[in-house]
Amino acid sequence: MGTFIVAAVLVAIIVLIIVKLIRDKKQGKTSCGCGCTNCAMKDKCHK
Repeated sequence: MGTFIVAAVLVAIIVLIIVKLIRDKKQGKTSCGCGCTNCAMKDKCHK
């Protein structure tokens, strides 16, 4: 029973992380937290 509870908590955490990443992407926030001036992929990330 304990294994199922731990697994359910881990799945819930993963789902919350994915939802946060999707919301941040829709709002235009970057996941790295730094500026894009020195990033090699800046042209691919923001148009």
